[in-house]
Amino acid sequence: MTHPTPPAVSRRSLFAVSTTAAGAIALSACSRSRPKSGTGAPADEQLPVTPAEDLMREHGVLKRVLLVYREGIRRLQAGEQSPAQALNAGAGIIRSFIEDYHEHLEEQYVFPKLEQAAKLTDLTTVLRTQHQRGRMLTDRVLAATGAAAASDQSARAALVQDMSAFIRMYEPHEAREDTVVFPALRDVVPAGQLRDMAETFEDEEHRRFGQAGFQGVVDKVADIEKSLGIYDLNQFTAT
Repeated sequence: MTHPTPPAVSRRSLFAVSTTAAGAIALSACSRSRPKSGTGAPADEQLPVTPAEDLMREHGVLKRVLLVYREGIRRLQAGEQSPAQALNAGAGIIRSFIEDYHEHLEEQYVFPKLEQAAKLTDLTTVLRTQHQRGRMLTDRVLAATGAAAASDQSARAALVQDMSAFIRMYEPHEAREDTVVFPALRDVVPAGQLRDMAETFEDEEHRRFGQAGFQGVVDKVADIEKSLGIYDLNQFTAT
């Protein structure tokens, strides 16, 4: 008798595996059912991705765009030609991936869980305010780097000021979330709800950014870095 092939396991659906013995048994069963490569390793190894890990790696995208902003500031202050196209593309990623997606997840799923538990409420209030201010700054950066943007000295100075303000706010913002907010999420959300949250994050990611998802956004950031000559990590090595 031929048995139906079990459905594929989502990369985040394994999140709760480590939290229960039953989950461990399920993971073992899935591992045994996967086809093996010639070396004996699973052909498609799937690892759990927690909500905090997801949000932290998205912060990595933001950090890389902040480096794009820094390079733009350097060129503008040095009197070089404005890299308006690269800066506009970077601000576009901040708008679509960070503000409209990443911050949406934080505001809809992460902050409310902490606030319902009466935990870190002063901090989440500040973080929400900074999200709003960040969107205002992104509006101005997008306008200042668009096709019809002014290129006189006052416009360049205003663009430098807005990008600098964004960097100054978001470096401590994301650091506080990574070291305080996201670790606290595990203290107030049961493992099963974290698993469901992880699935929701994944579904939203692919709904907004297609099958490539996170990796597709990373590739776009890499293209911007290459256009500015800041992609090679070795150039940042201290001497």
